[in-house]
Amino acid sequence: MFLYRQVCTTSKLSKIPWKYKKFAITQGQKALTDYLHATRCIPYAYADQIAKNSLTALTNLITKLGSFSPSNFPHNLNKFLRYNPINEFEFFFESIGIDPSKFPSLLPPNNFFFSEDGTLLDVACVLNEFGFPWDKLGVLYVESGCAFKWGASELKGRLCDFKSYGFCNVQVVGICLAFPFVFNGQRGAEVDALFCDLRVLFEEFCLAGCVEGKGNSVDDWYGVCRKIRVFFDLNGGKNIGERIGGNKGVGVIVEHTEGELVQAAEYFCRFGVKKEDVARLILEGEELLELDLEMRVVNVLKLLKHFGMSSNGVEDVRRDYAHVLGTVKMGNLPNVMRALGLHEWFFDKIKDGNHRLLVSFVASYPNEVRDKGYLGRVKAIRASRTPTHNMSKLDFLHAIGFGENALTMNVYTQMHGTSGELQKRFDCLLRFGIEFSKVCKMITVHPKILSQNPESLEQKINFFCQEMGHSVEHLATFPAFLCFDLENRIKPRYRFHMWVMEEGLSSKNYSIASMVATSNRNFVARAFKIHPAAPKHWFEQFYPSNWPL
Repeated sequence: MFLYRQVCTTSKLSKIPWKYKKFAITQGQKALTDYLHATRCIPYAYADQIAKNSLTALTNLITKLGSFSPSNFPHNLNKFLRYNPINEFEFFFESIGIDPSKFPSLLPPNNFFFSEDGTLLDVACVLNEFGFPWDKLGVLYVESGCAFKWGASELKGRLCDFKSYGFCNVQVVGICLAFPFVFNGQRGAEVDALFCDLRVLFEEFCLAGCVEGKGNSVDDWYGVCRKIRVFFDLNGGKNIGERIGGNKGVGVIVEHTEGELVQAAEYFCRFGVKKEDVARLILEGEELLELDLEMRVVNVLKLLKHFGMSSNGVEDVRRDYAHVLGTVKMGNLPNVMRALGLHEWFFDKIKDGNHRLLVSFVASYPNEVRDKGYLGRVKAIRASRTPTHNMSKLDFLHAIGFGENALTMNVYTQMHGTSGELQKRFDCLLRFGIEFSKVCKMITVHPKILSQNPESLEQKINFFCQEMGHSVEHLATFPAFLCFDLENRIKPRYRFHMWVMEEGLSSKNYSIASMVATSNRNFVARAFKIHPAAPKHWFEQFYPSNWPL
């Protein structure tokens, strides 16, 4: 990452010959250190930290000098700093590890100098002296900021309080970086419970020994605390010592990376279950962390049978949910189960120590055969004029639970829009409270509903619920409603129907489909049967003026 930043920043120095760019950066850091120390009275050690860890801000400063001359560069830079004050907070924030893209929301609006802020630099110095790496202080500032609101003496006392739980400096640093909220004075009980739980984990369950055996640096403790943080967040911040404690839990923390734990947590949370149940599943089922939860291909019907679904249940799925059949990638399995309405059923099958059911299924079918017809269509899509766009549309369908089958391909050909647009339209339907599985079935019946933009969908659903008085779930019986023009079709016909009812011309309550989907010719013919004068009233009062007769 450092090399990447250095390449990116030096590439901005277009006016400086390549062979002098390293020279310019080195001299720039020296001049900035001298300026901060000699002119701004910042202790040399911290001035040096700021200068050496703020490449982007330094590069921007150098570009302001204009033309470059190796012999005059140091003099020109010192002269510039003498007469042009710099925003010291920009250099400081970058040096403590904050990305410059976040500066707009962090920089004090009217301050340029540390002297205008009574605590910021003093707090950073206290933390660094205690053992916090300078370039990681941004973690504390961005996630919480509470640490930088304490006075220097108060902060020292706070850090001593943390040590009183039985931790050394390096352990306290790792804990604080992983749990920045510990500096929040209003969360005292929660902070106390956290440190007590961590003491249990480190001492009684020997986690400290495991960490010290691999190394005893800040990075080692920060890394293990970040892994603990995964389960802390899943468990709502409660009883983390009890949850992780034991050989299995400690083994999961020690033997697996944070990335593996986060991936598994995010994956199983997608089944729409309680997060604490996900934490328990991962800690009790370490074998799950060995599975390929993304690219491994499985057969839906085989999985349902393996998980104990009855033959009648399997036939119901085959009949009513043809869009999920065939093979699917494991990464899409959570939404496949949601598309079936079986996500909670699936999770219940693997929790409480039954995780081996999934492990054994994956082991039983190592090389699942995919449908040749489907693969042929995919090959044609990849050979099309816009393969990236077309494949992203297909990937969207798979991501919401559609399997690798002919029905999925049929739906794919009738949808229009980018994958991002399709996702927004899909999410729009979910926001109105339609069940995930019902939205998928609506798409299967009438794919073009996802060709409507979110604003249009919202207007139609609001009219359907608020003026027509129907439940949003009722849309599942007639999804085509969402494809008709609201102003020129739905509203005029519905309001004409209401006029007929109010005038007592007809007692028949027509269905939504018969009101909206009937052709203009048949609609007028029906109006004539209701009353010979009804068509005239329809054309004069309700028929859209911009439509041809």
